Amino acid sequence: MGPEMNKICPSLEKAVADIEDGMVVMIGGFGGAGAPIELIDALIGRYKKTGSPGSLTVVNNNAGNGAVGIAAMIYAGMVAKMICSFPRSSDPKAFTEKYLAGEIELELVPQGTLAERIRAGGAGIPAFYTPTSYGTQLAEGKPVEEFDGKHYVRERWLKADVALIKAERADRKGNLTYNKAARNFSPLMATAAKTTIVQARKVVEPGEIDPEHVVTPGIFVDRVVEVAEPKQEEALLREGAK
Repeated sequence: MGPEMNKICPSLEKAVADIEDGMVVMIGGFGGAGAPIELIDALIGRYKKTGSPGSLTVVNNNAGNGAVGIAAMIYAGMVAKMICSFPRSSDPKAFTEKYLAGEIELELVPQGTLAERIRAGGAGIPAFYTPTSYGTQLAEGKPVEEFDGKHYVRERWLKADVALIKAERADRKGNLTYNKAARNFSPLMATAAKTTIVQARKVVEPGEIDPEHVVTPGIFVDRVVEVAEPKQEEALLREGAK
């Protein structure tokens, strides 16, 4: 197996080292399920040391909870804009404070539309039509057309410079499986990003993952870091992590 097919990265820090100011970063996860906490922490650590990367646009289902994960990125001042469907959580203080102070921008996207915009970005489809949001503020300024007597809003694809995702298993070629609901947005995000960076609970040799079980093919993955005992967002919140 040539070096170009070995996508294992030796450290979390090296994996995120080329994320730059102003990039669009998709982060997998639905709440804490599938949230790549260790990759996020590595990115925050780099920012605190160097002041970069900042002014990021972050795409996720929500806008963070408590003071961990995306919320910690927001507290650190790294995030200029959130694109999400659910900016409220059980403890949305980080985003709420920044938003009310005018220090962070919000693009609110219905959840199904968010998933389809990401899928369209990965599939190379520039736009699609959906009835969701028709007649609401979210549809203002967007083209509307009528099909079979029903109105549909045109939505644009959503692509990213980088995707940070959490997998259950990965092989050295980057083929991935996920742990049940932790799968959520991650397979879509892997296809829609120029660079996909993965933390996996276990790294195995090529062939150890049944091809029929592969969810994200390695062609969509650029780097894999093994994190054998990943942190869980909900557990950190219960412990009062800061």
